[in-house]
Amino acid sequence: MYDAALTLHALLRWVVVLTGLLAVARAFAGWNGKRPWTAADNRAGLWFTIALDLQLLAGLWLYLAVSPLTQAAMENVAAAMRDPGLRFWSVEHPFGMVIALVLAHVGRVRIRKAADDASRHEVAAILFALAIVVILLSSPWPGTPNARPWFRW
Repeated sequence: MYDAALTLHALLRWVVVLTGLLAVARAFAGWNGKRPWTAADNRAGLWFTIALDLQLLAGLWLYLAVSPLTQAAMENVAAAMRDPGLRFWSVEHPFGMVIALVLAHVGRVRIRKAADDASRHEVAAILFALAIVVILLSSPWPGTPNARPWFRW
């Protein structure tokens, strides 16, 4: 089960990054180009938040049920906090990703409440970009101390 959950989580990472970059690109293009907010702009943000929600579910499955790393961390939390690898997987990675999820969802709410199209693009550009930055900083990319491969098959 662990390998299946990890593979799903790794594949969803790319869906999150790609939909997030699309949403950010559309938002910045609309903001800079002073164009109207369209259904395609709305869908880009919607798909980004849906991808994040699915990623959260896969991450929770890993975190709460099948990951030996978080199970080891929960057996002795004090020791886990002194171990950089266990601390990353049990606290830092989930915390960063929840922050990104909150930023994206706050962006979606604020977009709906924005007074005009320029404000919608601005809110989407700022909050979705912040979410992507947090995601990129909280991910275990190759070359980082807690590296995972680019692709897991």
